[in-house]
Amino acid sequence: MSSLNQTLFLFIHNFAGRSVFLDDLGIFFAKHLPYLMVVGFLVLVGYEDGWRKKFYLFCEGAIAVMLARGILTEIIRFFYHLERPFSFYNFTPLISESAWSFPSGHMTWFFALSLTVWYANRKWGWWFFGLSAVMGIARIYTGIHWPLDILGGAAIGLLSAWFVHWLLRKSRTALYS
Repeated sequence: MSSLNQTLFLFIHNFAGRSVFLDDLGIFFAKHLPYLMVVGFLVLVGYEDGWRKKFYLFCEGAIAVMLARGILTEIIRFFYHLERPFSFYNFTPLISESAWSFPSGHMTWFFALSLTVWYANRKWGWWFFGLSAVMGIARIYTGIHWPLDILGGAAIGLLSAWFVHWLLRKSRTALYS
């Protein structure tokens, strides 16, 4: 493990336990924000014109998330076992988490979703990217991920969503023309 990864983790996580308000905020962003983002995605799907465009956007997002979180993350974790920071440093994290640390499943999921949203609506997409980044920092703050877990998860999510978007280009062209 790189010392930069550890140093950055300790810098961010060092703020935990100092303020009940900050801890509650970190827990909210790490644990509960994902649910709100899924609801936000479904609202965006609802704003699409016509059932075919709604269905298309929903499917593009679902396929990107399944590829990123359900397939690639699990394959990597099957072969690469990185323990979580709370286990490495032997402390109790602010939220509970199990399984291997790399890559962050939340980041693979929500960066894939963010890029899908960005393809559909740039304004909403930027919000989703920002909220996903905040979620990633909160997951470091709460003690359950290393910074490289977050970056690796984000990269896998972005690549997955890009690949799905590229793969569906012909059906999208037919739908939107």
